[in-house]
Amino acid sequence: MTASFVMRAACAMLLMTTSATAYAQTADIRAEADGKARAIVDQLTLDEKVAQLLNVAPAIPRLGIPAYNWWTESLHGAIGAVPTTNFPEPIGLAATFDAPLVKQVAATISTEVRALHTLGRQTGHLGSIGTGLDTWSPNINLFRDPRWGRGQETYGEDPYLTAHIGVAFIQGIQGADPELPQVVATPKHFAVHSGPEPSRHVDNIFPTPHDLEDSYLPAFRAAIVEGKAGSIMCAYNRVDGQPACGSHMLLQDYLRGAWGFTGYVVSDCDAVVDIYDHHKYAPDAATGVAVALKYGVDNECNTATLGGRKDLGDRYRESLARGHISMGDIDTALVRLFSARYRNGDLPGLSARKADATPPGAIGTRDHGTLALTTAEKSLVLLKNDGVLPLKPGTRIALAGPLADATRVLRGNYSSARSAPPISVADGLKQAMPGSAITLIPFSPSITDGDLVPGSALRTPDGKAGIMAQYFNATGQNGFAAKPVLTRTEPSLLSSAAEYRQVSDRHSILWTGYLVAPETGLYRLALTGVKGELSLNGKPVLSARDYSRWAEPLQMTQLRLTRGDRLAIRLQAESGVSTNPAIFWKRVTDDLDRDLAAGTRDADVVVAVVGLTSDLEGEEMPVKVEGFSGGDKTTLDLPADQRAFLEKARALGKPLIVVAMNGSAIDLSWAKDNASAIVEAWYPGQSGGLAVGNILSGKADPGGRLPVTFYKGVEDLPPFTDYSMDGRTYRYFKGKPVYPFGYGLSYTSFRYAPLSVEPLNGAAENGLRVRTTVTNTGSRTGDDVAQLYITPPRFEGAPRTALRGFQLVTLKPGEERPVEFILSPRDLSFVSRAGDRGLIPGTYQLDIGSGQPGETTQGQKASYSISRAVSLPK
Repeated sequence: MTASFVMRAACAMLLMTTSATAYAQTADIRAEADGKARAIVDQLTLDEKVAQLLNVAPAIPRLGIPAYNWWTESLHGAIGAVPTTNFPEPIGLAATFDAPLVKQVAATISTEVRALHTLGRQTGHLGSIGTGLDTWSPNINLFRDPRWGRGQETYGEDPYLTAHIGVAFIQGIQGADPELPQVVATPKHFAVHSGPEPSRHVDNIFPTPHDLEDSYLPAFRAAIVEGKAGSIMCAYNRVDGQPACGSHMLLQDYLRGAWGFTGYVVSDCDAVVDIYDHHKYAPDAATGVAVALKYGVDNECNTATLGGRKDLGDRYRESLARGHISMGDIDTALVRLFSARYRNGDLPGLSARKADATPPGAIGTRDHGTLALTTAEKSLVLLKNDGVLPLKPGTRIALAGPLADATRVLRGNYSSARSAPPISVADGLKQAMPGSAITLIPFSPSITDGDLVPGSALRTPDGKAGIMAQYFNATGQNGFAAKPVLTRTEPSLLSSAAEYRQVSDRHSILWTGYLVAPETGLYRLALTGVKGELSLNGKPVLSARDYSRWAEPLQMTQLRLTRGDRLAIRLQAESGVSTNPAIFWKRVTDDLDRDLAAGTRDADVVVAVVGLTSDLEGEEMPVKVEGFSGGDKTTLDLPADQRAFLEKARALGKPLIVVAMNGSAIDLSWAKDNASAIVEAWYPGQSGGLAVGNILSGKADPGGRLPVTFYKGVEDLPPFTDYSMDGRTYRYFKGKPVYPFGYGLSYTSFRYAPLSVEPLNGAAENGLRVRTTVTNTGSRTGDDVAQLYITPPRFEGAPRTALRGFQLVTLKPGEERPVEFILSPRDLSFVSRAGDRGLIPGTYQLDIGSGQPGETTQGQKASYSISRAVSLPK
């Protein structure tokens, strides 16, 4: 017996002992939490029980249990009562192809979510949205079609990329021990959910067994099996006839059966109502809630709670009385919910959970802001560069386009307006290139217009910076106190009463002060979520009569102002009724041709910032304008005014640099043929404008890669409503894209060494170890994403090729670094037409490089063979 054999045996025994100990500790934690939860549930009355099944769980004072709101959102930044850190939209996070970075981002978000919970405790507002120690993130649905408005919330079109970025996010949110999560992660929307938005409450999707196993479920399996997510959100739509929130196949066969899920299930908001109201799957409310509860939905999100409705538990009471559900069904759900509250630290008393409240001061720190900037830089994708980039110091720049000075666009969907002050491209470029003359050219009125008026443009009635806010507590069913409980100067209308203990959950706010025009010009203004008016010299210029007024796109009024003009503000909002109280504005021109010619006359280059906003593409919304419908896109074209503008800018004869901001693939074929450079910026977060400036100036290298295919038009795709994957995404698309999945350039170049492919334990069926070396052959430090693709032999259901590994490498000039991929049998597996996953005999091509095989010259290939079929579990 050799010494090495003894050492290996000892290590193996230690690993087994450690694993067994960890398993026992996990079991002990869960058993203790479940026991304490059961002790609570056993003491509850029926009224108390049914109330706890909703997203707003009321306090139970006699048992010392505080209120808890399960509704917390943090796809790319916490959303709460105070300004939080806003990271790039998830599609931008995916573009980094950097799982460790995404895990760091998620850990930062988790810290801020915990700090918001602490703030809720300190102010007595634990019943408010955004105060829970769980979060309804990430969105790991597959971005199968670029028309889907919510695709921006996802990690793109590839199941492998989505799974690995999703697991990283979950691990960052929950922390090192999923049994004692810092914050419970809730991947969504389970499952087969990706538009259209307007029909999501009635859609009935029939995915093929192949597509279900190959495309729609892998990320969810990874989230539960590898990421150990403590919760999951079921979707609105039906799958094979059953509502996703009442699906035996999804919630029982896969989730709790094959994947061994032991956490709790929450419904998407009003998805349980959809079971009986829209799908008509159940004849009435009592039967509908029974369908959800019996199949495993533990917590129902119901938007009626936003208005304070208190009778929603009656549906469960009636269902129990009719015999559709048992007390045991209710108790099972409640034990799961209270157990989670013990394990995340909301409820004290769990022996393994020490008190570790995160102070509110941990929100929006300098380090968090630095991470937001770094992440935005790494998310940007350089699609074309004829040598104009990076810009040289002193370059004279004409900056134009509807999004050149925009700030709302940076935040994207599911974001808080209460983030750090956003940095537009105009401001970011000035910071990045202080020695350059930058001329900002206003754009004509556009459907993308509408930025929040910043605090710098507001003054209190006595002329101080900010706006005066008076808070009035409710005094009954419909009235409010005559005197304010709190009067203070706020930086903007975005103040939240949840910051203040003396303000009750039900209250009204009165804002007074002035909006001061910073310069002479033509402005567009809009109000949302308020009653009241703006007036100039005593005459109303903009008024609103309805608290809930909210139009997407904004309904804007045009007004010419002189620098220093003071618009008097008197606006009012009411909690639970008002929707997003805000003043929006945009400075525009009434003669774009004139201003474009004048502004570019002395310029060396033209930087055109174009794209969309998440007020056009996003979650179900009442938008019906050219190119957009109900939250989705009807075309991949840029808006018509932007297309015309780009042609005019190109005709000036100056190098044209196009910066695109969007959450989905758009047609960039014209820019590919006519622009000197193209940068895809997504919705890059609070520091997005500075990130763009740093990339254009060369202070940072563009390391991002496309997580979606950029097609030329919707005519290249199957119908949006068709959930078959045939003809979609790089894996099954048969046409020629404008830019392919995985594509992206750098300011330097790379070389890959020939591949070394080694079967694990002597057979490829056990997995592969693949090695190469990447060398920076250029003159600048830069990033490359080493992408590993497997191209299978031809069989029915086989993809063209499939991503099965990726690693971001940052190299100095001349530096080389070994890169290794360990591919498991699941990584090597494919799915038959019948929907069976396994190792399929045949010879496979393996490529590692800067992009897809055939799409990059920076790469190497090899082959391997599978000799016998091996079936893998669901």
